[in-house]
Amino acid sequence: MKNSALDRLKNLTNKISSYEVARKENLTLLKKLYVELDIVKKVPEFNDLFQYKAVNLSGASLLSENLGEIKEGKYLQILAISYDKVAQKKSKNISLAYYGRVEKVDTAFKDKVVEFIIRYRFEKSFMTLEHYYTMLNQFGKVRE
Repeated sequence: MKNSALDRLKNLTNKISSYEVARKENLTLLKKLYVELDIVKKVPEFNDLFQYKAVNLSGASLLSENLGEIKEGKYLQILAISYDKVAQKKSKNISLAYYGRVEKVDTAFKDKVVEFIIRYRFEKSFMTLEHYYTMLNQFGKVRE
């Protein structure tokens, strides 16, 4: 049985609406973690976090198949990657938060650090989508 155009539109609208709700909830939780993990000390303004090209993690996995699994002998640390087009060395890692040897960090706290990175990346992906959508608008109406 084929879906009507109206059914497809309803499904798409529901999906977009659920993404917006998820995004708002994500931002609320991300701000809470930003304070709780003391990132506010290095980046006093929350929105300035998104000036970084990316945020990464040392000491625990961010892969979906072993998310949060610790890397023995490493240090748990949140790293921001900045990018400077005119500098000789284009990218630079900046420590936003350092928590010590990953084996000594409380598991619940380590999980919050991992959650912060995933929530940051989720929001950053929306910002990237909006950026490219705006760029595409420079080409005018989508060609048929």
